[in-house]
Amino acid sequence: MKRREFVQTASFAAVGLLSLPSFLAAGKSQKGMGLALYAVRESIMKDPKGVLQKVAGFGYKDLETFSYKDGQIFGMNFSDFCNHAKSLGMKVTSGHYGLAQITGDTWLKAVDDAKKNGQEFMVMPYLVEADRKSIDDYKKICAALNAAGEVCNKNGIRFQYHNHAFEFETLDGQIPFDVMLKELDPKKVGIELDLYWIIRGGHDPVKYFNAFPGRFEQWHIKDMSKDDNTKNSNVGDGSIDFKSLFAQAKKAGMKHWYVEYDTFPGDPIESVAASAKYLKTLH
Repeated sequence: MKRREFVQTASFAAVGLLSLPSFLAAGKSQKGMGLALYAVRESIMKDPKGVLQKVAGFGYKDLETFSYKDGQIFGMNFSDFCNHAKSLGMKVTSGHYGLAQITGDTWLKAVDDAKKNGQEFMVMPYLVEADRKSIDDYKKICAALNAAGEVCNKNGIRFQYHNHAFEFETLDGQIPFDVMLKELDPKKVGIELDLYWIIRGGHDPVKYFNAFPGRFEQWHIKDMSKDDNTKNSNVGDGSIDFKSLFAQAKKAGMKHWYVEYDTFPGDPIESVAASAKYLKTLH
């Protein structure tokens, strides 16, 4: 299933990092190793409990969800899902919510469910093309994100926006991502930075860390194939220098990180297992 199809119904997925010393320690103990469940999107829709058991066995601890809607997720009650994750030694720390979900009673319900289950972050992950045809469109969306973030703040949850590559394509003479960073109130909205997409968009994450320190509190870790930059490889097999990026994570403000895939070099479950195996070597 395509990402946009998930977004239209609710949401979807991601990865991130800590400062290098903390991350390496985490690599040894596996505390906080994160997985965006969008990476196992086909199988988790069919067998959520079975998939959670598998990824727990790989060493993942933090989970980021997608497809939440009206108290349900992956065919389960949201609280039941969160509790099952906890029974396996994992925790839902973040979730993705579509643009249509972040207003009114729908948003109040989602925020309340997140709060009840100890979720720390809520993320708006994607903008369909029709919603981003001009810089003014982006500014209007930023106003909506700020309002959604204010609701989250009142409930002790941090709201964020997740990037792709289109935010780095010049529009009306400006870079939309730069406009968003200026329009978004940092007290209300942070950034979940997808390292693959910012690099594919032709920009250096470290330059943004230096210009906007502390704004990038969650990261999506997905690697880029050395043969085709439109494809993902297993983490550690591709062209992205994660070690150099990890070293900048404290400046970025990193709190959680999640392995994620948009495309797969093989079976998705085997891919998330391979990425976990690589990350365990970083100690």
